[in-house]
Amino acid sequence: MTELSTRDRMLIGLTLFSMFFGAGNLIFPPYLGAMAGTNTLVAMVGFGITAIGFPILGVIAVARSGGLDTLASRVHPWFSKVFTLLIYLSIGPCLAIPRTASTSFEMAVTPFWPGSNTLGYAQLAYSILFFAVACYVSFSPEKLTQLLGRITSPCLLALIGLIFLGSLFLPSSSYGPPQGVYAQAPFIQGFLDGYLTMDTIAALNFGIVIALNINNRGVTQQQSVVKETIRAGWVAGGIFLLVYGAIAHVGAISGGSFGAMNNGTEVFKAITFYLFGDIGVVLLGIIFVLACLNTCIGLISSCSKYFAIILPGISYKKWAVFFALISMIVSNAGLDMILAVSVPVLNIIYPVAIVLILLSFWDRAEQKRYIYPLTIALTGITSILCTFATGRYLGEIPFLTVWLETLPATLRELIWAVPALFGVLLGYLFSPKAEV
Repeated sequence: MTELSTRDRMLIGLTLFSMFFGAGNLIFPPYLGAMAGTNTLVAMVGFGITAIGFPILGVIAVARSGGLDTLASRVHPWFSKVFTLLIYLSIGPCLAIPRTASTSFEMAVTPFWPGSNTLGYAQLAYSILFFAVACYVSFSPEKLTQLLGRITSPCLLALIGLIFLGSLFLPSSSYGPPQGVYAQAPFIQGFLDGYLTMDTIAALNFGIVIALNINNRGVTQQQSVVKETIRAGWVAGGIFLLVYGAIAHVGAISGGSFGAMNNGTEVFKAITFYLFGDIGVVLLGIIFVLACLNTCIGLISSCSKYFAIILPGISYKKWAVFFALISMIVSNAGLDMILAVSVPVLNIIYPVAIVLILLSFWDRAEQKRYIYPLTIALTGITSILCTFATGRYLGEIPFLTVWLETLPATLRELIWAVPALFGVLLGYLFSPKAEV
């Protein structure tokens, strides 16, 4: 068998979508809509590039190159080992996996819990159940399509569709005026908001699980698996476009009627309560649980599969139990501390991930020996310096801090692009001509 049926291709695409679509994907688009108002479309174009385009390109890049470690080794073998490990730890047990439980608990349980004194015990019980289910499902990563593609994803989409239809037939208001930076630079701010989903980093992890699900449906030739992974990426991207557009619209009409709100959670709460009353709060809790559970299963599967490959002495299932257990503990006790470490790490590796993905589509870059090392080195160094220069983590770098403060806030996060382009130019000019 060399290709999937149309039905199976759609199921694989739904599976990939559901692995990506977690709490962050639910929170940021409605907040963007509420803040951007009449500029929502422009802001969503920028958001779509980093929240849809780069993640899908990441899945395709990993599939085309034969794995994240193979792609990263184009820079250097040691870089491949360190970068791949950082990716899996950051998007796995150190940040993203614990956040799935803590966020869904806040949305699904906290609003209904009678008192704050026993809330900690409720969170412990919830996290045990949540990670037990996620761990059990992740024991068969090649069969995720059966659950995520056939059941949980359609349910999630149906619930989001219900809120969207409600906002169309019973709109609370029209789009409000853009606020803050969304009034001056909606495209750039939307572009930066897409970072917050962290999906570009997750994309580098998910390719291995998607390949397993394609294999499980009878496609085993490597070239065919790559083609089907790419097709699944386009299916997932199309679903993302529709869902993001729908919930951004929900946020935009909310911002015009409910006043200032601090985050996407408040936006969603306001509009669902307006549309459906208390039932809306229950509906929102179910949406968050489904989205977070899908992502948690995908992340546990991806991380466990990777570590079972590099440390084969420990079985895949043991790794899955280990990551579920560690994530359960972190979600209850140490998330703030882990976030303090993980956030600057993500700020450093996110630009590197974007540049690595983009370079993978330029075949000439691999033929020129110095393009990958120089471009990634300059991107990484700039990201490190700019992260530390803010003074929020390890202290300020005086001269750099002063210079960065002269730039508009929206451009500071993109300053790495200039050294990256310079690295490409240097690598192209100075690589040995014999390797062209």
